[in-house]
Amino acid sequence: MFNQHRRHADSLQVEQPNHDEVIRYMQGLRKDTVFDRLQVARKQGNLLVQPRCGVGDHQAMLQLLGELEAHAGPDVATLTIDAHTRLKRFEVAARLAKQDPKQLNGYPLPAHGWRAGRELNESIVAPIQIRHGSPDPRLLFEVSIAAGFSAFEGGGIGYNIPYCKEVPLQDSLNWWREVDRCCGELARHGIIVDREFFGTLTAVLMPPTIQLAVAFLEALLAYQSGVKCLSIAVCQTGHTIQDISMLRAIPLLARRYLPEVAEQVYPVLHQFMGAFPMPRQDADALILRGAMIAKAGGAVKTINKTHQESFGVPTREANVSGILLSKAANSWILDLMQVGEESISAELEWLLEEVDAVLAPVLDSSDLLQSICTSFANGRLDVPFSASRYAKAQVMPMRAADGAIRFFDFGQLNIPHKLRRRHQQQLGHIADDDVFYKLEADIMWFCRQRSAEDVATSPSQLPNVA
Repeated sequence: MFNQHRRHADSLQVEQPNHDEVIRYMQGLRKDTVFDRLQVARKQGNLLVQPRCGVGDHQAMLQLLGELEAHAGPDVATLTIDAHTRLKRFEVAARLAKQDPKQLNGYPLPAHGWRAGRELNESIVAPIQIRHGSPDPRLLFEVSIAAGFSAFEGGGIGYNIPYCKEVPLQDSLNWWREVDRCCGELARHGIIVDREFFGTLTAVLMPPTIQLAVAFLEALLAYQSGVKCLSIAVCQTGHTIQDISMLRAIPLLARRYLPEVAEQVYPVLHQFMGAFPMPRQDADALILRGAMIAKAGGAVKTINKTHQESFGVPTREANVSGILLSKAANSWILDLMQVGEESISAELEWLLEEVDAVLAPVLDSSDLLQSICTSFANGRLDVPFSASRYAKAQVMPMRAADGAIRFFDFGQLNIPHKLRRRHQQQLGHIADDDVFYKLEADIMWFCRQRSAEDVATSPSQLPNVA
């Protein structure tokens, strides 16, 4: 461990961490880990709420974390990393951190150093997760562990295929394998790092089948390397039945594909990550809807949005509002609202069959990492709207009349004909000339002023007040 830190020592100009001291520090840290909070939340049936936040200046970051905890008490805190650090432009991040930190769109942890990270970690009660987007996270991970952070998001698919054009998939998977092996080593010392997998991907009309398949493949790779806490994160599609079914599929798939650690697989929901409505009441409604769906689907954690999502980086006040609004999902009062269980069961059955079909050819190999690379090359795995030249991006999703995300073009995915017919029947005929306009409307699903008649919604998909 800390090989990357030694390699970048000259450019970082920060103290080299000591392996044994870091182990002792993490073992003796007097605060919950993310793993601790996930376990308690599952036992109690509560939904953890986590905001996103990250600024370039250390003192400003320290203040932001403190204010969010004082005014909203998030269950898990976040250190969002800047884009330069994500892309290994460490010297640029370090220069801006000293000269003009407001130019950074997140916190440059390697530039500030692991001791500064410890100051952040020790300043609040909530455990902190690192969120970023880097295809090569090795140095960032080392600094995060030295700082005592107990959760690290991402994977070799989810933090490459959606974001990067030229990074070979095999490289990113190997880099992330090094991270997961370090997590396995830490677990042998009794230090459990939560590894959360970004099934959200491009977050644009992302079919649940693809979200779940990719996240479970990353979880399988991590488990093979010794990771003991696996969070499967998916993003809200905007369709109640589909979202609840997707979350409820996670523990079922965990028992199927990760039976030895199924009890340590945690469903996580990212609140809607597409185009957000601008009116405050609509934005708040979408946030509350996401939190309610997370709770109804059995998620253990949700990452909240704010009513300023469509305007840019949220203020502290907006983030406080989003956290508190999301926490309302834990109220017993909302337990009085019920959803159509028959519709959920039917959707769940189809979804499980579809995920199994997509995963089958990928898992039919003794070398999972290589099989993933091959499957992306031949289209057996695919991500719509991908930036990467290592994915075909042939798959095209669209919304059915009720708002559910279905496949318009299956690409080369291994989905049986009977399942394909269901998608085609729900979408109906779409003329070639209408495809672009249909996609545009689907992406802007929550951004239009519409009456109830504009969306064909089955009575079984509407909540009923008990």
